Amino acid sequence: MVFTSTMNEVGNDIEPFLKSALNSVGFEAQSPKGNSGKSKSTGYPDIEFKDLDGKTNYIECKTYNIENIHTTQRSFYLSPSEDFKITKDAIHFIVSFEIYVSGRIKMNNIYKAKSWKILDAFYLLCDVKYEFNSDNRRMYDRKLILAEGSI
Repeated sequence: MVFTSTMNEVGNDIEPFLKSALNSVGFEAQSPKGNSGKSKSTGYPDIEFKDLDGKTNYIECKTYNIENIHTTQRSFYLSPSEDFKITKDAIHFIVSFEIYVSGRIKMNNIYKAKSWKILDAFYLLCDVKYEFNSDNRRMYDRKLILAEGSI
């Protein structure tokens, strides 16, 4: 049971429970480390664990609302980075929980899990989205400003 104002936060709250469950049955579960050696909590994957044979596995924790399960809403993405969290040849799983609102306490909903799914990410079809992007520092660089003023 999780208390929060939005369902998006529930997936983050599930990670510690899943790590604890994996560790309780003898797996070595932790947040993955990038090439820098630092543990990273955001981005894919959420959990790295070694199975009983010592093989590395990655898990992405997801939640879903049964009413949206057959929609085209984006529910998975992977963004490689300079300090990428996937550093080993491994099996990639997605562990997903059907979440529903069971009540409310003040401004927070009470979310509970109703069912679960373990997915094999090897067979997950993905689109590649090419995009150009920038940030404020680069966009508002002095050499780009043609004119400016106050109102």
